[in-house]
Amino acid sequence: MPVNISRIQHVESSACFPFIEMKNISLHFSDHYEKLCVLEDITLQLYKGDFVCVLGPSGCGKSSLLHVLAGFQKPTSGDITINGTRHTRPNSDVGVVFQHHNLFPWLSIQKNIEFGLKMKGIPRSERKNLVSSYLKIVGLEDSAAKWPYQLSGGMKQRAAIARTLAADPKVILMDEPFSALDALTRESMQNHLHRIWIQTKKCIFFITHDVEEALLLGTRIVVMQPNPGRIVVDMPNPLPRHKSIEENKHVKEFNDLRNYLISMIRKQ
Repeated sequence: MPVNISRIQHVESSACFPFIEMKNISLHFSDHYEKLCVLEDITLQLYKGDFVCVLGPSGCGKSSLLHVLAGFQKPTSGDITINGTRHTRPNSDVGVVFQHHNLFPWLSIQKNIEFGLKMKGIPRSERKNLVSSYLKIVGLEDSAAKWPYQLSGGMKQRAAIARTLAADPKVILMDEPFSALDALTRESMQNHLHRIWIQTKKCIFFITHDVEEALLLGTRIVVMQPNPGRIVVDMPNPLPRHKSIEENKHVKEFNDLRNYLISMIRKQ
């Protein structure tokens, strides 16, 4: 096998201090009849510039882990720190992009992107410059005055990403943001996001069911398994980051890595 999988089971960076650290995160729900263990003893470090893709079968706790990291759900036990500060509730340090764009239909695209900046009290002239900059990053300069209903699904998601970027979060969480798109639009969005990450170097935590998407986008790949939800693989992506998404599809290790990840997802 061209790729020595045994050497990339787990990754820890000794070069820098973890930017985000989840320690011993567990999430349990219970009623009068049973206790449901959604997450059990999750420990994970994210570093500046990471693009971490999380894979796993339905019900393994991927979205629950994202909700805990976002501060939407309080864990039963464990701690999260961002840049050394304990993180317990939603705040501007953590931006979230969901499967559906959640744009305000009564605001133009420009006003949607500007909304968070306005809430933070940023002066109008500065807001205008920032919005212009992020419209350019996501390739929507010509759509600033349009309403959400006038945009395609992919363009709406790009606008949602621009709105998140404009708030300048320290980490961006993405919960299967392309799953509702058709195949061609999804491929286009993967290329857009890859370019955005190269340009901004934001730390991204990206949930997907698509193994190929994880390989084409991630610098690291995490695989979870259910009952209870836990991490079984945390590996650096050995595909070359200097190559384009299209080029990496044809790298000789691609199929070996794909088959390995599929086997780990199916393994119970």
